[in-house]
Amino acid sequence: MSDGKYAITTYHDVDKIYRQLDALVSQPRRPITREKMAEVLQYFETRCARSKALNEEAKKLIPGGVQHNLAFNYPFPLAVERAEGAYLWDADGNRYIDFLQAGGPTILGSNYKPVRDKVIELLQSCGPVTGLFHEYELKLAELVNRFMPANEMFRMLGSGTESVMAAIRGARAYTKHRKIIKVGGAYHGWSDQMVYGLHIPGTGRLEAKGIPPSASANTQEFYPNSIAALQRHLILNRLAGGTAAVIVEPVGPESGTRPVPFNFNQQVRDLCDEFGALLIFDEVVTGFRIGMGGAQGYFGVKPDMTIFGKCITGGYPMAGGVGGRADVIMRFAAGIGGGVGERAYIGGTLSANPLSCVAGYHALLEMERTNAPVVAGKAGDRLTAGLQQIIEKHGLPFVVYNQGSIVHLETTGTMFLDFKHPLRLARELKPRKHMMEEMGAAYMASGLVTLAGSRMYTSLADTDEVIDEALVQFEDVLTNVVSAEQAAETK
Repeated sequence: MSDGKYAITTYHDVDKIYRQLDALVSQPRRPITREKMAEVLQYFETRCARSKALNEEAKKLIPGGVQHNLAFNYPFPLAVERAEGAYLWDADGNRYIDFLQAGGPTILGSNYKPVRDKVIELLQSCGPVTGLFHEYELKLAELVNRFMPANEMFRMLGSGTESVMAAIRGARAYTKHRKIIKVGGAYHGWSDQMVYGLHIPGTGRLEAKGIPPSASANTQEFYPNSIAALQRHLILNRLAGGTAAVIVEPVGPESGTRPVPFNFNQQVRDLCDEFGALLIFDEVVTGFRIGMGGAQGYFGVKPDMTIFGKCITGGYPMAGGVGGRADVIMRFAAGIGGGVGERAYIGGTLSANPLSCVAGYHALLEMERTNAPVVAGKAGDRLTAGLQQIIEKHGLPFVVYNQGSIVHLETTGTMFLDFKHPLRLARELKPRKHMMEEMGAAYMASGLVTLAGSRMYTSLADTDEVIDEALVQFEDVLTNVVSAEQAAETK
């Protein structure tokens, strides 16, 4: 629980949030008015001409015109030329408040100077990579293990996806079991075995093509927050050879888009102990953002392995790793033989390179020195409270809540469609996804960068003045949605 060290000051009422979300998806959509949307599209055409031109050229060489899913925005991606603190500037010189924060890792704010100076210093003396051991590998591992309650050893990798792949391989090597259980709707990277049940529970392999059924034959999902469903999987798996691991995002799938009750993680921990499965926490987003002790410190639950990603290098590249119990993590020992008998072979020439390690080491020290997770969490509280006031003031059905510096603003409820209501899913999925795109575009045209128009990450750089400026811009958008009467007529 929060004791001044964690970003979450008061844990939310999960049942209330779900009631609100169910009400949201049960009623007609309230999109941006056509008049306002015309203004938004005009902004992109007249104020973002350089971004549009660059994207048109990029589409000739890059599939879809961008290299990362986060970079795609409706009607076209913006090209960013400068980042500093709470702000981004695009190729046309337009300034935006940055609530994307690179997908969550820059808790200190973008391009944080004290860390940047240390990176430049290392580049001048050593260069970014040597292929050999560097002291900062050790220094970073010491910090990670000091901060994270469940960490005894740490193996660094290049991304969150790589780290999940390694953890699953390690779990299977350690337990001699095959089955992996995840929460439906959760994202754990894009590997063949984990692109399963993404975004919407029950979707299995529908999200991605090119994956043979055998690749995910041992991957299972259970409905969010259903401890009973998890228990059933574990019981059946015991009869068929056992479960290697259960993997969860400790605040809920998609960075808490489907939030979990406070006792959820302890219940999963207890079931893993009962059935001999390892518990893996995916802390790619929550690690250091919830607090220096991660979500595991906040909830007081120790996983057997922890996945790190974005935050481990403070926003610098090659950000990933697996930490946890020494007897498990030793399966990842490098070198010929590794000295541990059977091992789960993993690699990566650029993993733990000097540049990434020096950035991570000094970023974590600065987070600790400035109490960045808590400060960012207070900014998230202020943003959430302000958005709630706007919603109530204008009588909107939208839902806002936060887990510290992770802020969710649900205007469409797209992520809450599921196979429990198949007709609604088939009828509403496409139009609600497009509404999300339009909301994101409207925020952008008002000077706000969000993640898919529904999620925001706050940082140390988000002062009260920044948040208050953002709230004025959010209100400009949210006052320009169709009325309940208009929505009912067009249903």
